[in-house]
This record gives sequence, C-alpha cells and structure tokens, in this order.
Amino acid sequence: MPANLTPQYHKAEAAYRQAETPQEELECLQVMLREIPKHKGTDKLQAELKAKIAKVKAESAKASTSTGGKTTKIPKQGAGRVLLLGAPNAGKSQLLASLTRAQPEIAPYPFTTQTPLPGMMFFEDCPFQLIDLPAVSADFLELSTTGLVRGADLVFLVIDLASDSLIEDTQAVLDRFSSGKTRLGRETCLDEEDVGVSYTATLVVLNKCDDPSAQERLALLDEFITLPLDRIQVSGKDGTGLDQLRREVFQRLEIVRVYAKHPKEKEPDRTKPFTIRRGETLVEVAANVHRDMATNLKSARVWGAAVHDGTPVKPDYQPLDGDVVELHHE
Repeated sequence: MPANLTPQYHKAEAAYRQAETPQEELECLQVMLREIPKHKGTDKLQAELKAKIAKVKAESAKASTSTGGKTTKIPKQGAGRVLLLGAPNAGKSQLLASLTRAQPEIAPYPFTTQTPLPGMMFFEDCPFQLIDLPAVSADFLELSTTGLVRGADLVFLVIDLASDSLIEDTQAVLDRFSSGKTRLGRETCLDEEDVGVSYTATLVVLNKCDDPSAQERLALLDEFITLPLDRIQVSGKDGTGLDQLRREVFQRLEIVRVYAKHPKEKEPDRTKPFTIRRGETLVEVAANVHRDMATNLKSARVWGAAVHDGTPVKPDYQPLDGDVVELHHE
C-alpha cells in the first residue's frame, strides 16, 4: 500500500535534514509523525519515527545535561556552508587558516580543535562559510558534528597524505558516518527507503600532497579503501590546489551572483552580490534584498550576457551568473 505522504511531510523531512540541534530534529520529526497518513502501509514508518523521536529526546536531554543547557549553533552566513571533516592531525586547521582570515590554533598534536570554528572563504567576490570541526576518531565524535554535517551544503573529507596511519584514520571516519543516520555521499539527498537517513555532498580533500611520500600513501589508500567520491589534492601549508578548491565549491553549489541596480542610478553595486542557486528566480533575489520585496515584486529589468541591456522580465526570470537586475515592486 503506498504511503501517499503529504507535501507537509516532505517539507518537514527536508527541514529535518537541515536541523543542527536535537531540539530542531525533534520538532521536525514530530511534524512528520503528525502528517503521516495512518494506515497499514505506514505502520513501519510510524514505528521508525516514534523510535527516532524517543532517541532524539534522550540525546537532547543528554546534551542539555553535559553542556549546561547550551548547544552548538553557528548562524549561517555567505552563499553556502562548507565543513572541514577529518581525523586528528589531518591539517584541517591549517586549511581553515589558509582559506580564510580565521586564526585557529595550529599544533602538531591531535584534537587541537575542541569546538567548531568558522571562517569566511571567498571565491572571487562570493563568500562561503567554512567551518573547522573537531577531529573524528574511532573513539570520539563530537555530538554537534553530525548535526552540522547534515545541515551543510558541502563537506570536505580531509585526508592526511603525510600520515602513515591514513588508512586506519580514514576508515574510522567513514565507519562513524556509515553507521548513523547522517552519511557522506556524492550528492545531498534524503534516503527514500529509510526515514531520517540523509546524505551530504562530500568532496575528498587529499591534504599535504607536498609530502615526499604522499603519492605512495595515496596508492595504499586506494588499495585498501574504496572512496566513491570526487577528490582533489591540496597543500594547506604551501597553497597548492587551494584556488581550485574554492572554485569547486562555487561550481558544486551552483551559485549565481546577481548585482542589484537602483532605478535612479546608472551603475549597480558590485561590492556585494546577492547569491542564489542555479534555477532560482528573481523572487529569490528579491527575498535576499528584503522580505517584503519578494512578496511585492512585479517586474524587473536585466542586463546580462543572455539578454539585451535593460530587458524587461517577469518575476519568474532565472538569472545567470553576473546578471545586473533592477527590481520593481510597483
């Protein structure tokens, strides 16, 4: 019997994937349970939801006790959120320092990063939030890490090509996520067969590629571990591959930069583009400008490579990267 899940259910399920704290997870799961049709075809799904709700309630109580009621929540900024995930001493903090203006503690001993540390990474004039996460090992996974991974736009799985233990270290990270509800994958999606399971788009970042034995270790890694994910070789220390890494983020998140022009001015403000995802419309651009602008948007004029200068368009127009728009709400 088909489940016939409602749009409200699917909306809550998508919000569940973006949840960053146990409390947010709980609220989404409760909506999903409330919205699910009650018949024999959904008995299993209902049971799974109830079990997940019970588990999240327990996790929430545990987190509240261990942190004095405080949870790790970092406001989202920029055109997207990217996480640095990896084993101890993989060089995540060095990457954060090289890619942003953040100044993390960088030391040759494990678990230097104790709490998530954000910085702002730029591709040209487009900012992305980059967060260095506490290291993951066979014995340790920070409670907040899975929530941040589930809500991220992209994860950098950082692997240390200078480490003789990279096989064991990498396997430990993979095992941690393959056994849970939050998993690493080629693209971001929800598992339609298993409620609550989500995949976050992941790019393997092979760090310290400047090490003399890096390629030998990489050959061993490929021999013992199958990683069906795209990869890029970089060096956080000397900067190799970092420009390509920035470009990868921009392209993978399908960012479109739009520059706004006031009707009374000849030139647009090019100091800070409004960012949307490819396929989104001028309505999303207007929402970035002001919440009321999206509701009242009537038309716009566009300057860009695919249109004549000043072409009148409707709100459903899909901008291209670099377009200049003049929004009209009357």
